[in-house]
Amino acid sequence: MTTKEVLQKITESKSIIRFQDCDPFAHLNNAKYLDYFFNAREDQVPKLYGFNIADIFQEFKAAWVVYQHHIAYVKPAMFGEWVNIYSRIVNYDENTVVVEYYMTDEKGKDLKCLLWTTFKFVELKTGKKSTHPDKVENFLKKVYYNIGFTENPININDRVKEIKNELASS
Repeated sequence: MTTKEVLQKITESKSIIRFQDCDPFAHLNNAKYLDYFFNAREDQVPKLYGFNIADIFQEFKAAWVVYQHHIAYVKPAMFGEWVNIYSRIVNYDENTVVVEYYMTDEKGKDLKCLLWTTFKFVELKTGKKSTHPDKVENFLKKVYYNIGFTENPININDRVKEIKNELASS
């Protein structure tokens, strides 16, 4: 986490939608999107940044806990379909991180789902909010992806439109 090199700001994974995660219509179950998003990020962070989230827990005796979700289901992900899953930190402060996750079709043209998850940094012993240690703060600065989350407050529906436009023009 102390590397001086430029760090990639967006994680990307591919996944196949599993039968066990689908409803009777072969759509990915709404609650399962969270699993796909969280698992993809957990797999990519060690590859891109050289540490596991568990390293943060052990070193600082603190962890990020989910505080809030905002989710927009745009198009269903279907059983057997390959999808791309992206994530990036779009906001942070002394004790909070907001991660933006989104899922597209395999070609990266159709947005399936967008999720913003707000995490609070919490001491494991007390369960109370804690400030990010300098080492963590420096890492967050390196991977922060500015979408204007706080400068020009945006709602999730507007962000869905922005991402759809980005995908259409790429």
